[in-house]
Amino acid sequence: MENYNPSSIEKKWQDIWDEKGTFYASNDSDKEKFYSLIEFPYPSGKGLHVGHPRPYTALDVVSRKRRLEGYNVLYPIGWDAFGLPTENYAIKNQIHPRIVTEKNVAKFKEQLKSLGFSFDWSREINTTDPEYYKWTQWIFLKLFEKGLAYKKEVPINWCTDCKVGLANEEVVNGVCERCNGEVVQKVKNQWMLKITEYAEKLIKDLDLVDYIDRVKIQQKNWVGRSEGMEVDFEIAGKGEKLRVFTTRPDTLFGATYMVISPEHPMIKEYASDINNMDDIENYKIEAGKKSDFERTELNKDKTGVEIDGLKAVNPVTGKEIPIWVSDYVLMSYGTGAIMSVPAHDTRDWEFAKKFNLPIVEVVKGGDVDKEAFVDISTGVMTNSDFLDGLKVEDAKKKISDWLEEKKLGERKINYKLRDWVFSRQRYWGEPIPLVYCEKCGWVPVPEEELPITLPEVEKYEPSETGESPLANIRDWVETTCPKCGGHGERETDTMPQWAGSSWYFLRYTDPNNSEALASEEALKYWLPIDWYNGGMEHTTLHLLYSRFWHKFLYDIGVVNVPEPYQKRTSHGMILGENNEKMSKSRGNVVNPDEIIEEFGADTLRVYEMFIGDFEKSVPWSNNGVKGCRRFLDRVWRLQDILEDGDNYSKELESNMHKTIKKVTEDYESLKFNTAIAALMSLINDFNSNKKVNKAEMKTFLILLNPVAPHITEEMWTLLGYQGMLNEANWPEFDEDKTVDDEIEMAVQVNGKVRGKIIIPVDADKNIANEKAMADDNIKKFIEGKNIVKEIFIPGKIYNIVVK
Repeated sequence: MENYNPSSIEKKWQDIWDEKGTFYASNDSDKEKFYSLIEFPYPSGKGLHVGHPRPYTALDVVSRKRRLEGYNVLYPIGWDAFGLPTENYAIKNQIHPRIVTEKNVAKFKEQLKSLGFSFDWSREINTTDPEYYKWTQWIFLKLFEKGLAYKKEVPINWCTDCKVGLANEEVVNGVCERCNGEVVQKVKNQWMLKITEYAEKLIKDLDLVDYIDRVKIQQKNWVGRSEGMEVDFEIAGKGEKLRVFTTRPDTLFGATYMVISPEHPMIKEYASDINNMDDIENYKIEAGKKSDFERTELNKDKTGVEIDGLKAVNPVTGKEIPIWVSDYVLMSYGTGAIMSVPAHDTRDWEFAKKFNLPIVEVVKGGDVDKEAFVDISTGVMTNSDFLDGLKVEDAKKKISDWLEEKKLGERKINYKLRDWVFSRQRYWGEPIPLVYCEKCGWVPVPEEELPITLPEVEKYEPSETGESPLANIRDWVETTCPKCGGHGERETDTMPQWAGSSWYFLRYTDPNNSEALASEEALKYWLPIDWYNGGMEHTTLHLLYSRFWHKFLYDIGVVNVPEPYQKRTSHGMILGENNEKMSKSRGNVVNPDEIIEEFGADTLRVYEMFIGDFEKSVPWSNNGVKGCRRFLDRVWRLQDILEDGDNYSKELESNMHKTIKKVTEDYESLKFNTAIAALMSLINDFNSNKKVNKAEMKTFLILLNPVAPHITEEMWTLLGYQGMLNEANWPEFDEDKTVDDEIEMAVQVNGKVRGKIIIPVDADKNIANEKAMADDNIKKFIEGKNIVKEIFIPGKIYNIVVK
């Protein structure tokens, strides 16, 4: 028999699958459907690295197994191809972004095909295709129609090099994460999407889905729902009020100072009363260089400026307290002002200690001179006048009633979530399908005119003014108003990259539909997505944004289910051999093409599934790859010991059923490493018996097929099994046969293991004793001594105590 040679086998089978459309899903099937989804890749110029195939292989394993179980499986693929990386590359290299995208997609496609994924390539989509983004624009028009898209002057993070607005997440240490350019705050007229309207549903409907806990927690934290009170603090001598939001109104008697955001409008309003305006203005400029994340989550060193000239009045004590400006308070959360209770909040305590502000304990329990006492969800009130002696929950209710009665505050539910800044001042994105008319304001482009395509341009560099490059193409900008027929100008901002990825999973169900984003029947048949896997870095924003768009489409009757993804799992990263994140600068990137060329695609697939716990990050190991190749060599050589046999042999029957059960369950729970270990163990059994019969080989090949599809299809054909392996049925196990008739039990003498015996699973102490006495090694530790006690626990322990 020839040696195993993946290079000749793998391409052959990839071509056969392509030619036959083996993995194409049907929209018209009476089988049960299974829709598995990966996050579609961004086709960068670098191509795939070995981290990409990990999640793709995992869901490929599940999808292939489900097909063998008789499901109609949709496992689609596409390209998330608009956005900054491509545009920046295009500008730098003077190549049109469309050409860059086409090249990158071609490279990625070739790489993905070489890995043998069972994608339905007939449904391939691309967010930059006008026939696709026609429907992205259509969804935007529907949002606009329902009042969920609006334009507003907002301060944004502006990268001075990229000449573009950035999301908070794209700013790190005051610089742009992409180009390290300086980021400044700039007020711009931006399109916003009112995601806050859906805040409550985005939390509540997590009860309807099967997401791993950490994903649900991230979603809830990002929305940031909190119940509390809005309370008014008077500005001393001004007759005006400063409103704060607090979840702990019961601690009001401990509020010894206030903090407002550097952007709070009160600063401007009372500028003439403030004696240190220069200090505050300088502080505001520095704060403007940080992202919200840096200001709130990473802000370890407390900074701030006390306002000289204004004081606030604590509404329950009547005392005047100082007002500080600090960047850990955001204008976009709550009211942009907080009351500070340093005795019971670590951040406030650190601030108070640094600036020598009073600390007043109002819940008994800690030593607030040494640290904030924060475990105050239960406890008894102190130093709190009419709340003294009450438990926290009772105090909370009493003070809330009191504040409402005195018209000093009102109960409020607050969300950390802010509306979604939807404009980008760049070329390579979906044009926003609106026209501005002096007479009619913003007017939607008629649906029949969609898509509004990007004009072909020579130059797509961002402008110095901060306008999109589209603003310079006057013959595209100038148009007629769809409402009154007068002069109009197109919106020149484009949509963010998030737009196309917020609904792509719907288009896969019916990708060539020109009348709708997908037909009602296709959406009804395929939704919800049964299983969605992706990186933990996308379990906040992408997940939130796509759930929001889906919920909106549900509300207007386009989709039939309230949540898009029934199940969401996440995978760990593959690190470099040096245990660091793979990157060009670290020189630790592994190219999958090289691994495939040297070892084969099946080896790479087996290795990535065997590498370790799927949900955890793991370092790459070239030795590990070699080990997986040796395993496949052993699989190939099983042909040398093949015998006839239509049923499992007696000695292997139990093990075969155990392995089917183990592999079946482990694939579904993403425990690929232990499933593969079970198959390795089964090969050891075949080799130690020096034989494997046809029934055992058939089952073994089917179990291994989802992970190593090429070698198993080839062996299936060579060994003369009927049809193609991908048309076979997944093997079933008999639960009774997974239970051992006999077990191996350790025998102890005076607590030390002296040997092992094989006994029936239901054996009693007498049988165990008989077997132990027949074992020479055990017997020599007992002979000539008295047995004073025997401890026998069926199936577990047999300990003989002798004197």
